[in-house]
Amino acid sequence: MGRLLAARKGTVLAIVLLQLVQTTANLLLPTLNAAIIDDGVVRGQVPAILQLGSWMAAVALVQVAAAIAAGYLGAVAAMELGRQLRGELFAKVQSMSSQEVGAFGAASLVTRATNDVTQIQNLTVLVFTMLVAAPAIFVGGILLAIHQDIVLSGIVVAVVPALAVIMALIVRKLVPLYRQGQDLIDRVGRVLREQIIGANVIRGFVRQGHEIRRFDAVNKDLTQNNLRSALLVAGMMPLIMLVVNLSSVGVVWFGGHRIQSGQMRLGALTAFIAYILQILIAIMMAMYVFMTAPRAAASAERIQAVLDTVPAITDGTGGVAPEGHDVEFTDVSFAYPGAEAPVLDGVSFTAVSGTVTAVIGATGSGKTTLLNLLPRFLAATGGTISIGGVDVRTLPLDALRRLTAVVPQHSYLFTGTVAANLRMGAPAATDEDLWRVLRSAQAEDFVRRLPLGLEAPVSQGGTNFSGGQRQRLCIARALLREAPVYLFDDSFSALDYGTDRRLREALAPLLRTATVLVVAERVATIVDAGLILVLEGGRVVAQGTHRQLMESSPSYREIAASQLVLEETR
Repeated sequence: MGRLLAARKGTVLAIVLLQLVQTTANLLLPTLNAAIIDDGVVRGQVPAILQLGSWMAAVALVQVAAAIAAGYLGAVAAMELGRQLRGELFAKVQSMSSQEVGAFGAASLVTRATNDVTQIQNLTVLVFTMLVAAPAIFVGGILLAIHQDIVLSGIVVAVVPALAVIMALIVRKLVPLYRQGQDLIDRVGRVLREQIIGANVIRGFVRQGHEIRRFDAVNKDLTQNNLRSALLVAGMMPLIMLVVNLSSVGVVWFGGHRIQSGQMRLGALTAFIAYILQILIAIMMAMYVFMTAPRAAASAERIQAVLDTVPAITDGTGGVAPEGHDVEFTDVSFAYPGAEAPVLDGVSFTAVSGTVTAVIGATGSGKTTLLNLLPRFLAATGGTISIGGVDVRTLPLDALRRLTAVVPQHSYLFTGTVAANLRMGAPAATDEDLWRVLRSAQAEDFVRRLPLGLEAPVSQGGTNFSGGQRQRLCIARALLREAPVYLFDDSFSALDYGTDRRLREALAPLLRTATVLVVAERVATIVDAGLILVLEGGRVVAQGTHRQLMESSPSYREIAASQLVLEETR
């Protein structure tokens, strides 16, 4: 909010001036009306009525114009604030490591960038619409009411503190309810997201009833929270109206007696009642702000928590560009905060350019984590990782990641077209380049069979393609990058043996000069690798060629023997 005010001082100043004009005009109207009644109607002076009526019309037009302009500028400022906050949240999330994103949760981050930002926008619209108007009308109404009749003003002085106490008590109860409500929205979003993504698993295990009950529980909690806050808000209006109506009755009663006794003029009473109503309007404006402020404050806390997060992975200081592309891990360790044991511990090896380095091991041995450390998707907690002799921590993240082409374990495609997904690797690539990498990735045939070919639509996540098709498209996307280092994280698991073999044969000449790291599950696919690492419990228990490991590593022989038995039974 402070940054927006600093950046848009002119807009804020214009809003303030417009609201001052609007408020001044609003406060003048009852006085002009009183003059018409006392000097025109009562005394029968038609020229005075016409003159004062013309002034009232002009003042009313100024008031309307100022109100419209202030409302428009306030809405523009609020929308700009929302755009800025969403942009900052997006940039912050992009700078986070996967473990920081996991700490907040994807559903919560989406809610903070949408629902929470909207709550702040709503408050901003109210603040910029009533920034000056509400307090000015409130103070001006009281002063002008006193000017009309100081005796009746005692009623106003008695009513204002009562209204302030009512609003303070209700707002005090609303703040924790709104804060809890935003957390409950997170919970509903998280459960709903899990149930949508895992729909087939739920159906497969016939757990629809259980999931319905689970969603119903969090949905009821959110509903109860909303009901409690809505009841408080609904109760505020009748209480305020009760106090104001009683005060209006008192004004009319005592004002009538004062007119009858000649101590007050009729026009003054009508002006006094109008100022009472204006004070009510100011209170109502403040009430709307007070109702919105607690929810916006809770949302602001949640947004600030994301913006205040210091990413564990930061840009390097701009080290010397690596001359070669050998990848070296030296006593590298990684552990999640608070974990009892590290995921990786003391990993050391060198992946030489022009060779394939394969990583094999049981599930949970740390294979994917090892690959994620090189482009710094995760930050190593110990040891050093270097490319061409340069520590990756000294390189700017963009420069480091331009050196690598990654095929992730979970093949993910983005909404758009096949061509748009492939061009993420090289935006300037021609259609001919796309067909070339598709051919190498063994994806050309099925893409050509699509009615629109390269322009065929891709749904979110690529769910309109099979697992094997998504893997091959992701491989083609990485090949288009033509990077010196390639990371394949179990990227061939969804392919049949024939497609796997043809794909590897096609990749061999393309990657002849690159440094290639492959996480593999099939021993048969890595027998030609220049170096094979065997991971157990986060440690490298053996490394060497296939032949060397078959002779020296019981763990590797066990993996190979089990897979050979499976292949013989096929």
